[in-house]
Amino acid sequence: METILVLNAGSSSIKFQLFAIESGDRVRRLLKGQIEGIGVQPHLVAEGAGETNRVDDTFAATEVPDVPAALRKVGDWLRSAIDVWPVAVGHRVVHGGPDYNAPVAVDAAVLARLERYNPLAPLHQPNNLAPIRALAAQSPDLLQVACFDTAFHRGHPDVADRFALPEALYVEGVRRYGFHGLSYEYIATRMAEIDPKLAAGRMVVAHLGSGVSMCAIAAGRSVESTLGFTALDGLPMGTRPGQLDPGVVLHLMTAKGMDAAAIEHFLYHDCGLKGLSGISNDMRELLASRDPRAALAIDYFVHRAALAAGSLAAAMGGLDGFVFTAGIGEHSPVIRARIAERLAWLGAELDPVANARGGPVISTKGSRVLLYVLPTDEELMIARHTLAVLRARPADRA
Repeated sequence: METILVLNAGSSSIKFQLFAIESGDRVRRLLKGQIEGIGVQPHLVAEGAGETNRVDDTFAATEVPDVPAALRKVGDWLRSAIDVWPVAVGHRVVHGGPDYNAPVAVDAAVLARLERYNPLAPLHQPNNLAPIRALAAQSPDLLQVACFDTAFHRGHPDVADRFALPEALYVEGVRRYGFHGLSYEYIATRMAEIDPKLAAGRMVVAHLGSGVSMCAIAAGRSVESTLGFTALDGLPMGTRPGQLDPGVVLHLMTAKGMDAAAIEHFLYHDCGLKGLSGISNDMRELLASRDPRAALAIDYFVHRAALAAGSLAAAMGGLDGFVFTAGIGEHSPVIRARIAERLAWLGAELDPVANARGGPVISTKGSRVLLYVLPTDEELMIARHTLAVLRARPADRA
């Protein structure tokens, strides 16, 4: 059995899923899991379809001190549990910069180019690339494929792609990239299967999780997104502020004496829902709280989401559907209801019973704008892309 391993690496954890390659160039998920607490309290947990091939192991910090050691633990378990080693590994890589508009096989030159974008996604890019580097050292002949969160947005028209800055900066790569593209690509693909008419029309997809963004998708293609040059733009997130007057950054420098490193840490770690509420970056905790600061953070989140939805609808000249996805979008009927209420002027009408049930359709039969709840599946998109790159390789390199 040939398989593809999908990795999504963070600062102290690696999420993984294993897919079998089937006839017709399709993939089937075999198992999923993660190893977390790397270097501190390493914990490997995974289970396959039907709750088979389970593992729930902890290790001493010295056993799994870093990413290479964590990958070896995952590999050892895969070999012992199902006796397979993947023919290719697909990776989520947040930033592809101006160079990459499609998944690509990674070699040393590609890796070096991707490392240049570390400053544009400091929470993600270095961690995304670490397992690529580790696997290349352990298994240099193994095909590794980078799948980019920016790629789905690379077809934007110029007016959506640029800032009002001199041309020279655009040529250097200072432009609006957009992120969460693998999630949006999956939703567009899934919608084509379940509602082809809407998929051919105009929809806004709201990826509401710890990271938050929205995307305008017309006829299956991204035409506008709330995220831009970095993952700080757009909507408020768990710990990131979203849209911000650049003058605020200048103020932090001149009035507060903060340098670039301090400002970066502040914007990535201390703002968003956490900063507004002073309580938590977790929407579940904020919804359960009676603290007025929690209410303010929720109100702000909904307000900015409603503004973004209107802006994205304007970019498409109207709206046929609105899709909620990711952690908050998939699991919070309260937030869905509050955002949907603000979309009434566009013709959206929520069905409270369907919303409480979780969808997939949560609009009334008379609603002019269809409302959906769809689980996203970035890992499946990565597996599909990795298989396509594998199949496209010359026979002498396969």
